[in-house]
Amino acid sequence: MLSAPELKVAVLGLGYIGLPTAAVIARSGAQVLGVDVTRSVVDIVNSGKVHIEEVDLDGLVSGVVARGTLTASTEIAPADVFVIAVPTPFADDHAPDIRYVLEAAATIATVLKAGDTIILESTSPVGTTEQVRDLLARLRPDLRVPGRTGDGADVAIAYCPERVLPGRILVELIDNDRVIGGITPRCARKALAFYRRFVRGACVTTTARAAEMTKLTENAFRDVNIAFANELSLVADTMGVDVWEVIRLANRHPRVNILQPGPGVGGHCIAVDPWFLVHADPDHTPLIRTAREVNDGKTAHVVAQAIALIESLPGVPVACLGLAFKANIDDFRESPALRIALALAARFGNRVRIVEPYAAALPNGFTETAATLIDIDAAIASCAIMIVLVDHDVFRSVPLEERADKRVLDTRGIWPDQPRLAPVSAALRLAG
Repeated sequence: MLSAPELKVAVLGLGYIGLPTAAVIARSGAQVLGVDVTRSVVDIVNSGKVHIEEVDLDGLVSGVVARGTLTASTEIAPADVFVIAVPTPFADDHAPDIRYVLEAAATIATVLKAGDTIILESTSPVGTTEQVRDLLARLRPDLRVPGRTGDGADVAIAYCPERVLPGRILVELIDNDRVIGGITPRCARKALAFYRRFVRGACVTTTARAAEMTKLTENAFRDVNIAFANELSLVADTMGVDVWEVIRLANRHPRVNILQPGPGVGGHCIAVDPWFLVHADPDHTPLIRTAREVNDGKTAHVVAQAIALIESLPGVPVACLGLAFKANIDDFRESPALRIALALAARFGNRVRIVEPYAAALPNGFTETAATLIDIDAAIASCAIMIVLVDHDVFRSVPLEERADKRVLDTRGIWPDQPRLAPVSAALRLAG
């Protein structure tokens, strides 16, 4: 493979994964072109700035843009390695939607040449990498593609899913192990050589299908375990027991490690990927399907709890704390907190005040409501009801003396010292 200064890499998709990936590759010395369909995103990146919140990303992007190793465009250009990092949502019936992946592959086909490597990083249903291969074969019959031309192939095609945690993306892109699945072993080896340029973690090669299922398995595993915690919180609520105390005590067992309950599950991975497995084999995935239903059902349960609490104090202002799908990020994709806040804003109008430190304005869904965006200090001063939906650090920092007179629905367990009124259940954490 070419030396780093000579290597040209195109990253298609400059979102929460694509932009950090492009910046990390550019830092390694390769010449990186970031391709995105949104002109405003391209302009922001080319100015050395970022459009997403991620620890240290702004400084990294500023540096590599200034050095000229990262540029952005709405148009593809020839490269040696193409990395696809576009969204893979699901339809209303939970069927996976890979059109953005196939559109990216079709775009690559226009500039593809012999010797190039194409790597799909987007979380995808099993068999998607093969579909990319087949599309390239149809669009570029002049090139021999792997797995369809005997022993020889002009290009390499592989799948290597991201497995990073928002808030730690730049660290985990480098330090985490990578699973690299090739259409053929040769494809896997070529992709392995590429990742070894900037990944310190172990790089393990396998087949494309095994790598695709590995990513789905990782997120389904977490979803099932979160579902257990969420279901446990419902039982504890019925029993009038503090679920966070129960989990803390149960986890003292050397072979028990229960996760934390919450208002549901969000994000671009855990709330979506298990459905890819269910859709592929519905007869053999009852547990995975049930976990998804439990976690989505927890969101509806919190909405009902919040409505009951708000209606118990007519007319008073209500603070919904957080919209993001997890703490200390600005990512609202599939966020249960966002769904809950929207439902409450639609029902209670201008009584609802939203506190989201990672948003400069309310998302579009609030346009038809009278909800307003305020900061945490204003919420403490004006709101008699507080509904904790996200465990942002700034919310954790609110001391008891500033909230002792509030009625609180704490879905994250961040305020264990919050007094509550008997016989209200511990899960509600009603005070005042």
